[in-house]
Amino acid sequence: MKNNGSGERTDCQCCNYIGATESAIVARVVVFCNANRCSTCCLFVIADEKEKYDPTGFRDAVISGLEKAGNDLEAISKYLDTAGSKLDYRRYGEVLFDILIAGGLLVPGGFIAQDGDKPVKTTACVFEQPEDMESMRNFEQVFLKLTRRYKYLEKMFEEEMKKVLVFMKGFTPAERIKLARMTALWISNGAVPPTVLSVLINEHLVKDNLALDFLLEVFVTWKQEKGLPSLMTALKKGGIEGRLMEFVPPNKRTDEYFRSVFENADLADIVKLHKAQASQEAKRDLQDLLLDDLADQKPIKDIVSDLKEMAQRCNIPEHDIIGLIWNVVMGQAEWNKKEELVAEQALKHLKIYTPLFGAFANTAKSELALILKVQEFCYENMNFMKVFQKIVLLFYKTDVVSEEVILRWYKDGHSVKGKMLFLDQMKKFIEWLQNAEEESESGEDDD
Repeated sequence: MKNNGSGERTDCQCCNYIGATESAIVARVVVFCNANRCSTCCLFVIADEKEKYDPTGFRDAVISGLEKAGNDLEAISKYLDTAGSKLDYRRYGEVLFDILIAGGLLVPGGFIAQDGDKPVKTTACVFEQPEDMESMRNFEQVFLKLTRRYKYLEKMFEEEMKKVLVFMKGFTPAERIKLARMTALWISNGAVPPTVLSVLINEHLVKDNLALDFLLEVFVTWKQEKGLPSLMTALKKGGIEGRLMEFVPPNKRTDEYFRSVFENADLADIVKLHKAQASQEAKRDLQDLLLDDLADQKPIKDIVSDLKEMAQRCNIPEHDIIGLIWNVVMGQAEWNKKEELVAEQALKHLKIYTPLFGAFANTAKSELALILKVQEFCYENMNFMKVFQKIVLLFYKTDVVSEEVILRWYKDGHSVKGKMLFLDQMKKFIEWLQNAEEESESGEDDD
């Protein structure tokens, strides 16, 4: 039995090696203790085995290998492939990508670390490549081959990009262009997700116009390389489509400036996307306003005033507003599950809100939009299938919709949803309207 240094006794024969530092002895301890389950020695060895974190040493080794490969991209990829079995990519993946992007070890601010007595920078990096797209595509293959060979580097690469983009202020204008073009290739080819672009929404990058300039270069490159549909899909997937204005400096954050900047970059479709997104956000805000007003039990005239003020400010067309009103109003009730009772309940409920509908049914387009909303709702809610005609009649009697629009709906303005059922329901009412119209015209002729 031997004392292990803590006062305890152990039968482990290798405790004699505690305190030894030679690698050969430590290796013998590891083998012996693993075989004999000596927790005391294993703890000692594990603690002793911990290597000092040495990014500078890793950098020196990688730069040395890259310099030997020269400008031969195949040789560079081959070196990186074989070096992964000797160098600790798992531990120094971030450093590896620093080198391949900027040429050396990046420090806060985007500068290259200068410590050490060996070369601190290599030319085998993105920043040292020509900025033409053929050169960019060729060097992109270095990254693709590396991450395919060592899959665990993919997540590290994503985190690296989030860091590098924030460091962008420390790069030269030419380096930013190269990084933007390469970023477009990386994202469009799936090497990193489009969500990395959101890190550009950084106070200093946005204020100095760096975020917007970088984004524009990414978009222009992407459009040229992969086409506009691919770019649009990525913006939606990455949640960027609704944040485009956030890349614009605060003192220039207007729709007019946004439009001019993107149109000048031949990105007019991005302007359309932004307008559509802004419109959707405005509609959601208007819907929330209506819900709040109803919850506060405001008088209808006050609700109308609130909605018109926001609609004018956000440029929301009337035919869109009336559809939102329908959705909110119909969502306010708990509908009876019995078909024979829901008609009376629906008419009683809607009658309360006919002044609200009427305030936003001032054009034929708005009236038709409302009837189509009713048709869609009755089609999608089975208990309302037989209520469609009664709701339209209510809106007609309360002057929300006109006979001209009802006749137009019947002739060719209806949708295909439940078409035959609803046309049949409306047949007698339509005949009555047509006869009334003919009698009115006949009376005018007699006069």
